[in-house]
Amino acid sequence: MKNKRLSWDKYFMEIAKIVAKRSTCDRRNVGAVIVKDKNILSTGYNGSPKGLPHCDEAGHEMSDGHCVRTIHAEANALIQAAKHGVAVDGAVMYLTDSPCYDCFKMLVNSGIKEVVYGEYYDSRYGSSSKVLKLAKKARIKIRTSF
Repeated sequence: MKNKRLSWDKYFMEIAKIVAKRSTCDRRNVGAVIVKDKNILSTGYNGSPKGLPHCDEAGHEMSDGHCVRTIHAEANALIQAAKHGVAVDGAVMYLTDSPCYDCFKMLVNSGIKEVVYGEYYDSRYGSSSKVLKLAKKARIKIRTSF
């Protein structure tokens, strides 16, 4: 009997889900994986800035219904790539949740060419019509993995 292999999209999305388990936010765990030519360049998850208290320890710092204590998974993945001198131009980012507008702007400037997300996160910071309009203008493909 032949084992059914995961598609590349499913494979990288499953890795993003594992990365999300490192999140220190007890409201939502988000993971990101940056991939180029089927190789993982960087990963990131949402959590507090290095050395500062985490949400699951110190509570949430809420502003307009959104916790602002954490750095988003997308930003952390880009930061890790930059910190280690890894170019992400032309790469694909896999996300467990749809990106917010601010993170999507970072993805545009970093040279990410495609975003694949697992779950639509509906909030004013989520994958709004602004994100979709920007994706079209910037010629970045954005799609769900299912």
